[in-house]
Amino acid sequence: MDKTESQDSIIVFDTTLRDGEQSPGAAMNVDEKLEIARALEEMGVDVIEAGFPISSPGDFQAVQRLSREIRGCTICGLTRANEKDIDVAAEALQDAARPRIHTGLGVSDVHIEHKLRTTREGALEKGVAAVKHAKKYVEDIEYYTEDAGRADPDYLYRVLEAVIDAGATVVNIPDTTGYSTPTEFGALIAGIKNNVPNIDKAIISVHCHNDLGMATANTLAGVRNGARQVEVTVNGIGERAGNTAMEEVVMAIKTRRDVFGLNTNINTRHFYSISRLVSELTGIPVQPNKAIIGANAFAHSSGIHQDGFLKERTTYEIIDPRDVGAPDSAIILSARSGRHGLRHRLAELGYTLDGDTFEKVYERFLEVADRKKTVDTRDLEAIVSDEAGMYFEETYHLEQVQVSCGNLSIPTATVRIAGPEGEVFCDADHGTGPVDAIYRAINRVIGEPNELIEFSVQAVTEGIDAVGRVTIRIRADEESKDTRWVFSGHGADTDIVVASAKAYMFALNRLIAARREAANR
Repeated sequence: MDKTESQDSIIVFDTTLRDGEQSPGAAMNVDEKLEIARALEEMGVDVIEAGFPISSPGDFQAVQRLSREIRGCTICGLTRANEKDIDVAAEALQDAARPRIHTGLGVSDVHIEHKLRTTREGALEKGVAAVKHAKKYVEDIEYYTEDAGRADPDYLYRVLEAVIDAGATVVNIPDTTGYSTPTEFGALIAGIKNNVPNIDKAIISVHCHNDLGMATANTLAGVRNGARQVEVTVNGIGERAGNTAMEEVVMAIKTRRDVFGLNTNINTRHFYSISRLVSELTGIPVQPNKAIIGANAFAHSSGIHQDGFLKERTTYEIIDPRDVGAPDSAIILSARSGRHGLRHRLAELGYTLDGDTFEKVYERFLEVADRKKTVDTRDLEAIVSDEAGMYFEETYHLEQVQVSCGNLSIPTATVRIAGPEGEVFCDADHGTGPVDAIYRAINRVIGEPNELIEFSVQAVTEGIDAVGRVTIRIRADEESKDTRWVFSGHGADTDIVVASAKAYMFALNRLIAARREAANR
């Protein structure tokens, strides 16, 4: 297998289901692993490390089931460098379309002396024997040189040459303890390229940990110096401080193609959804300031940033949120926000204020913002109502809503709506759920084209009889202009289905009022 530096594609090896699962409390069952594996396959991951088959019956079953059901990726099983581990992994992988056995030993003196309790020569011989044994089962063998970041380079070169001669197709260079710096780790990979005579017969892989916060930087340094496989996890989960985050490495390669000149097979628009999936199944939350997929990754709070962003997105965003499947960029209103950000948010809500009125609203906004961390939609509506004496005229009024649903019935909704001339309309429709059925029924009466882009439910009070508040946002094309309006709506009721109907009517009435005002202008 000849691999040279001219290769312009990076192999993405995902170990979320093996190393990522080693995060405390992150254990997953077989069905959960399969759900994540299917998402990884769909997004274009090249290799999935499905588990450590000999470690537990659950890991064996996971590797076996993924081997049978995931056909678009290489499925990899981890082993130690002994025959029993390899035999068990081979059994788990026997139905895989593209099986890989991942075996190896430590190469640093601290691992050889204190963990393996052997000599350098003894470890080398054992590693070669493991590769030869694995070769009886599969052609694709990856050999890990654990703790390579702290190993004697000359000994590492000897080990790599020997295991490649024995049949290894991939050599994994881990910074197991996250000890290396990017300069050191890049030099290590360059040294391997220059000092291992048969390195062209194997792919160099890098596996970095984040103990000093440099996992992504070290991985990219390895890539720049000749590594062509990166070992990563979704959200960077893993042992101790975690592993290299897939989304960070892939987006760095994609965004800075001028630096790396490389590409991957990853459909980056899946990042946001798979991040949420892994977070949900492992119970490990994503920190708000997490690069690429954190809640604040595309949020702008500073007035200077908001002003620049609203004039030209690329002034403060190097990645389009749509490229990673994230919601649109957000303008967060706080005491640091300026006039431009506030005017933009008011326009999203359908408010058009003259200069004097806007200044009154802005001064009141600053007073509220000084008392709160952020100013939400309800705060703004209250401020505008008080300071501008302005709201919108309700064109349609929801008089009655009735829903039939359940696990054995088709969700159906009937609505009764009073129109602008006092006439009363009654109609019904069905949908995928009670809220969808209500919105479809309302649309049959009002017929105002729009797209629902946000829906959230929050308890206002406590207890079984709590009042639920529904907040939604709808988007519609502005007539005769190549722009889009966004309107929010909210409704509260002890029945969240009724609250959902109220919120939708609120947003639709705001949209209708805005169209009427635009027509009058």
